[in-house]
Amino acid sequence: MTTEHTLYTMSASLYSAKARAYLRTHRIPHQEVPPGDPRYIDEVIPQIGRWIIPVLQTPDGSLIQDTVDIIDHLDRQVSPALSAYPATPVHRVLAHLLELFGGEGLLRPAMHYRWNFDEANAEFLSHDFSAALVLDPDPQAKRAAFELASSRMRKVTIRFGVTPGTVPDVERSYLRFLELFDAHLAESPYLLGGRPTIADFAFAGPLYAHLSRDPYPSTIMKLHARRVYRWTERMNAPGLDSGEYGDRGPELFPDDDVPETLYRLLAYIGEELTPDVLAQVAGAERWLQENPQTAEGDLIGGRPDRRAIGTTQLQWRGHTVEIGVLPYRIYMLQRLQHAFSNTTPAAQATLTDLFAKANLEPLLHARPRRRVERRENLEVWGQAQQPNLPTLRTN
Repeated sequence: MTTEHTLYTMSASLYSAKARAYLRTHRIPHQEVPPGDPRYIDEVIPQIGRWIIPVLQTPDGSLIQDTVDIIDHLDRQVSPALSAYPATPVHRVLAHLLELFGGEGLLRPAMHYRWNFDEANAEFLSHDFSAALVLDPDPQAKRAAFELASSRMRKVTIRFGVTPGTVPDVERSYLRFLELFDAHLAESPYLLGGRPTIADFAFAGPLYAHLSRDPYPSTIMKLHARRVYRWTERMNAPGLDSGEYGDRGPELFPDDDVPETLYRLLAYIGEELTPDVLAQVAGAERWLQENPQTAEGDLIGGRPDRRAIGTTQLQWRGHTVEIGVLPYRIYMLQRLQHAFSNTTPAAQATLTDLFAKANLEPLLHARPRRRVERRENLEVWGQAQQPNLPTLRTN
């Protein structure tokens, strides 16, 4: 039996970057195999039930799909001092919030800067995608694979809310994010201190795979947020790779502290993420009302490769945008809520005050009438619950 993990992945994949960063920073032996490899096509897809990456194959041959499950599996094997999950209550809840934002809240700029700048990006992406998707040297097969993937991803970009009307605000919002994150990194190598947490690994998805690798956004990051670009390098290096911060150990901020630079980033996330998540919850609730026959264990979307359940309207930065309803975001939201509900009353009071000031408090309570669960590498509807649809505070 091999002692090495296999990560089925491709360099351009956003969520693969989250899992890869964990494997690399923790020096976990692994090989990367592209989804065009016959092993993925013949062995992985039949077991997982759909074409999706990343997938981790453990040394004993088990398959784990989804970055949450992959990191949870790996994190049980590392020293608690290097765990991706903070031990203190405020940091632990914030790590889940930042994980939600990194994996879901940065998708608009990630997709916009990849798919709306063909003059700079198209040749790079064509090679990147086709090399991973088709191992056959036939150029026509490679071109066809990229064109199919590109067509699908451009449609997804629109469903995330990137339209001609929203593009100026997508770009302004992203530059503001870079400014805030770059300022935070002036004093700290990672989001919560001296080592990466689930927050950093989630941020690595869009910020490395799309926004620091693709030609057009790479230049933006290098010109406007050099510390962020350096952070993307750090997230793909073995160990902490933070020598420019001096003799810094892996400890997180002392006393569950939230520095001012991090608070300013949280306030930005309140503006950017809260409306989106509340729209997702409302859209899922409406779908469940319209489909009262839905039962616990039912496959979300009705088949493994369908992750969206219709559309809903999002009110975002003065725009009314039609977006896809993605119950996976509710699954990630539940992780945040679970971490909050399982902490002490004193920590809950501190977090409630912090979240309220940053316009994040609705995220602690929003839920549709059924939970979203993952079973056997698929998203399914969970137990019934009392729905809660909080409204967004307006100033």
